[in-house]
Amino acid sequence: MRSRNGNPSLLLSVCAITLFSLSNLFGFEEYLISYRYVVKDAILYNESLQVSHAMLPCKGHPTLQTIDLPLAKEDSILSTIKENQEEFIEYIHRLGMQVEHQGETLQSMHTSTTILTLPTTCFKVEINEISAKITPLK
Repeated sequence: MRSRNGNPSLLLSVCAITLFSLSNLFGFEEYLISYRYVVKDAILYNESLQVSHAMLPCKGHPTLQTIDLPLAKEDSILSTIKENQEEFIEYIHRLGMQVEHQGETLQSMHTSTTILTLPTTCFKVEINEISAKITPLK
């Protein structure tokens, strides 16, 4: 049934398309990136990198800490980060990560678990023909 004030789903669709077009006009997109690294007893146990397109515009201003990565053949930010993973991981370590450490000694046996986490952070990504410029928003 149609409401008297127009079609709200059509209005939302038009607004979403307009916002998407404006972000492409400015030449950048926003992505949410998180990273988690778990070490148990000096052995890498788990590592995960999550990248997703931001559904809503992120609040904040770009910082001066940027990284330029050579663009991958697939032109996607995830494939670009995976091809340059070591450089990107060093970059997010410089941004600051949360560290959680648990150590326990039981009957002369020491076990430890260390978790490094980059909380979900919004990044502005500018992609041109040869590189991707990634900047965190704060």
